[in-house]
Amino acid sequence: MGKLRRLVLDVLKPYEPTIVELAQLLSDLEGVEAVNISIYEIDRRVENAKITIEGSDISFQIVEKVIEENGGAIHSIDEVVAGKIIIDDAATLQDPYPG
Repeated sequence: MGKLRRLVLDVLKPYEPTIVELAQLLSDLEGVEAVNISIYEIDRRVENAKITIEGSDISFQIVEKVIEENGGAIHSIDEVVAGKIIIDDAATLQDPYPG
């Protein structure tokens, strides 16, 4: 089975741990080389975060476990890259006009 190289997740998380702490926890996982967390919505008790993880062999099950153990929930998996290299999306006619 191909190795996971990138995950982009939509996550609902409590204020604690902070995104700094959560990024550090995720970046310490085996096979993870980089983590980016951006908050795009804040409610009274929770934050909605986009989490991008890149690495050489990411374990989705372990990532999910760390997020859940820290009070978060994965709403959706928005992008997955698997294989020997990371490829980015190619533009298609279905994509919205960039202008």
